[in-house]
Amino acid sequence: MHHGEELLVVGILFLIAYVLGRLGKIIGLPAIPIYMLVGLLASPATGWFPLDFASENVELVAIFGLILLLFNLGLEFDQDEFFGNAGKLLVSGGTYILVNMGVGFAFGFLVGWGTREALIIAGMTATSSSAIVTKLLIELGRLANRETPMILGVTVVEDIFIAIYLAIVGVVLSGQTEVWPVVLQLGVAFLFLVVMFTIARWGGRVVSKLFRTKDDELFTILFFGLAVLFGGIGELLGVTDAIGAFLIGLVLGATKFRARIEQFALPLRDVFGAFFFLNFGLALDVSTFGQVLVPVGIAVVMTIVLNILAGQFVAWLNKLGPQAGINTTVILQNRGEFALILATLSLSAGLDPRIVPFAGLYVLTMSIVGPVLAVNSERIGALVLGTKRKARASTVERDRMREESIALLDAVTADQEPGDPGAGADLPRARPAVVEDDADAALDEPAEPLDPIAAQAAEQSDAVFERQRDPEY
Repeated sequence: MHHGEELLVVGILFLIAYVLGRLGKIIGLPAIPIYMLVGLLASPATGWFPLDFASENVELVAIFGLILLLFNLGLEFDQDEFFGNAGKLLVSGGTYILVNMGVGFAFGFLVGWGTREALIIAGMTATSSSAIVTKLLIELGRLANRETPMILGVTVVEDIFIAIYLAIVGVVLSGQTEVWPVVLQLGVAFLFLVVMFTIARWGGRVVSKLFRTKDDELFTILFFGLAVLFGGIGELLGVTDAIGAFLIGLVLGATKFRARIEQFALPLRDVFGAFFFLNFGLALDVSTFGQVLVPVGIAVVMTIVLNILAGQFVAWLNKLGPQAGINTTVILQNRGEFALILATLSLSAGLDPRIVPFAGLYVLTMSIVGPVLAVNSERIGALVLGTKRKARASTVERDRMREESIALLDAVTADQEPGDPGAGADLPRARPAVVEDDADAALDEPAEPLDPIAAQAAEQSDAVFERQRDPEY
């Protein structure tokens, strides 16, 4: 078999993704919408690319991308942080998910595509993209912000929700209509979740014995094989391949080899994950966007409004101010990989075909709007709350009082009364206050010690070029 043409097309697509990715970085766009746009450019339905390139050509590689996305999500899950602050995190994250999920479910019914479709739409609108959230926090330099531990805590709860939700969706989409087979399948799914969570919590030392090899090649083959294996087990048990990969990542994240696995798994995730988003873009048809423009527009406005309310409420629960609530709102606006995973599942289950263009356009819009809002969150806060104006006023008043104090001190040392003519006449003219700089400085709060979960996010980010390796190696 000759694959020269396919290899040529894939290589060109990745080079286009690189160029667009560099341009996207300039305006703060994440990689997900870039890869989707490249796939859309090469879609056979679009006809903009000179070579015919169907999504079936990269389908298996895209599945590997899906598995590695969820595997890394489980690998990065911070169990100690979750169990140490379970009550606070569950209230914060649960409130955020409940608000978005509840209204999203009602919206799904109003769209009128069906009950199962409403469940999928609710899941798409319920959770943010942890990958985009983490990258934005790092690239915007906000890991030390007071609201960052709360934001990352919400994403941790979202990870738990995704695991449970995918287990339920897998059963719902299986097509079973009789009660007892559905109950049995749900029971098997939740038993699988409980067993894997238990192993992850208390079996890390035992699992670590499997990874006692210093050979990097064998080490990589082992964890990649386990991710694919448990993806298959999850699919066979009816809980989807994605949740199987997530759970084995959760288990391996509890071992002492977590840092070493991350060192090799993150580049694999980035490459194969690019294929997943590229493949989703290939499946999109621009001509179908017209029939979902109104639902997508409503969903975008609904998501922004709900995130404003939920962000402020969660900030209030954690005793943070309105600006922290705005920062939380704009960071958590982003939607990404989970919405596309749900769309892929719905496509394989034979649901309404409009789900796919809806998910594609919704994710494209939110993954562009979210970062743009996040970059400008401080300006938005200054405009809405008037913080910069207040800071300028207080700075000007402070400068005026300082100048009066200096004049008074000089007058006393010169044995003159402050009101005497000539008092302070020889004083050097006070340097004009730099109001803009001082106002900005006044807005900056003292940086607090880096929270453990924030430190973990920094370590796992692609922005960190040298990752810490396990001391044993």
